[in-house]
Amino acid sequence: MFFVENYAVAVVFCVVTMLCWGSWGNTQKLSASKTWKYQLFYWDYGLGILLSSLLIAFTLGSMGSEGRGFLADIRQAGMNHLGLAFLGGVLFNLANILLVIAIDLAGLAVAFPIGIGLALVLGVIQTYWFNPQGDPVLLFAGVGLVALAIVLNALAYKKRVASDTGFSQGGGASLGIAISVIAGLLMGAGFFGLVSKGMVKDFAHPEAGLMTPYTALVVFAVGLFVSNFLWNTIVSLKPVRGEPVSPASYFSLGSPRLHAVGILGGTIWNIGMALSLIASGKAGTAVSYGLGQGATLVAALWGILIWKEFRGAPKAAHRLNAAMFILFVAGLALIIRAGA
Repeated sequence: MFFVENYAVAVVFCVVTMLCWGSWGNTQKLSASKTWKYQLFYWDYGLGILLSSLLIAFTLGSMGSEGRGFLADIRQAGMNHLGLAFLGGVLFNLANILLVIAIDLAGLAVAFPIGIGLALVLGVIQTYWFNPQGDPVLLFAGVGLVALAIVLNALAYKKRVASDTGFSQGGGASLGIAISVIAGLLMGAGFFGLVSKGMVKDFAHPEAGLMTPYTALVVFAVGLFVSNFLWNTIVSLKPVRGEPVSPASYFSLGSPRLHAVGILGGTIWNIGMALSLIASGKAGTAVSYGLGQGATLVAALWGILIWKEFRGAPKAAHRLNAAMFILFVAGLALIIRAGA
């Protein structure tokens, strides 16, 4: 199987993860319409994660003579470790569906930094607790700067709303912020820790009973896909806003383009997840997860620069967003340095 052998490459993988995790939300924005709701998009998103996981496992996870191939690995993995990865997929899926709802309500530039930024802070603390790699002073100093950046983003949004009472992404923006917080708390509760807890520590010489990152990725994806029939059905029939969405409309309203965009969104996110798990072998789970969740910076840039979600905002809001970006970059730099 393929694995990373030096820290510099691991950091590059984490940066690509950051770009993937910060960019998949654009596919939701691209497919959104009055008829094609986020609930319908999410069926394809989950399918994209599952299909790409299998593709990665049967290619990168099965190549070469070192490590342990995917099929051999999944056959010998302990049920408790498989169960943890599956539970990680279920937990992540609930948190991510709530984040998708928050993006629909409050916009990409607001929901992502609050939800994922909070998940970064809590997730790094938990993953470091289970696997203490890296300089804790630099690591948590970086996390502290990211937490401050989240506060500035919330303040910028408050000023944006105060300047224009008509701005609310179609209504319910305050509810969107509240849902972002809930999503961040759930995501930071440990989905990444659950997945990585059952992974081998030495990718070249994997321990018996534990999983390679590729097996962990597939089992995680199965947990996400299966739980979609629970979580997504609930938010379809009992939506936070608007009319109920019949799951049957996925077939009656969908087009090849809409399905392709949703699958692409899931694939983009999952490439980031795969690279983060692979990089964790050299960077450590706390650094790998923390850098990947720098996606908040990427998503906020998309929302502000491309989708113009802060068009017409007062100068004070733009200054707060600029300070947010500076703090995010400084925090991520410290997280990178912590693992060097």
